[in-house]
Amino acid sequence: MAVSHPIFSRLFARASVAMDQAGMSEHRARLVAGLRGRVVEVGAGNGRNLAHYPSGVTRVVAVEPEPRLRALARAAAPGAPVPVTVAAGLAEALPVADGAADAVVLSLVLCSVPDQAVALREARRALRPGGELRFYEHVVASTPGLRRAQRLADATLWPLFCAGCHTARDTVAAIGTAGFEVTTLHRFRFPPAGLPGPASPHVLGTAIRH
Repeated sequence: MAVSHPIFSRLFARASVAMDQAGMSEHRARLVAGLRGRVVEVGAGNGRNLAHYPSGVTRVVAVEPEPRLRALARAAAPGAPVPVTVAAGLAEALPVADGAADAVVLSLVLCSVPDQAVALREARRALRPGGELRFYEHVVASTPGLRRAQRLADATLWPLFCAGCHTARDTVAAIGTAGFEVTTLHRFRFPPAGLPGPASPHVLGTAIRH
């Protein structure tokens, strides 16, 4: 279940620190605020979300397929305020039982999975009925010009250098199609200043498993 991206993982680990300093840390905190019970975090990366989990969470299973990032998440886990188990696994085959999670957290991962529908179906399987899907993703732009730039980026070198990331995915629509009801949704640019790039349109939201 390993997905090795040695160059990207090193760059991402450094970039995630800079992004948190630029404001992403606040978005991570909002992503998991108020969660309770058992949580599965899909694509935990280097574990930058772990410090933000609230005390109502009884356990986090943090799933990460990339070996270097998974090692960094394991190093971060003891500093989390809640119990964390870091596990190898894919978004398409989570190492948890049906209905085992009160919440599933998706953070900057649906851009890079091979098939969003398969990954979201697996998240739905892991959730108990009525459980929450929390998501923080960059998504397709709302303006035609930036959508064209996204399609160009996705058709050229962006996925190659960014570990399969695609910028023009309509992730919110995919979540609805997968059997979730989106109950809260906040759209914003990140970073908030400067010229918008292909990955600058972001969403932060909650959906409920039907």
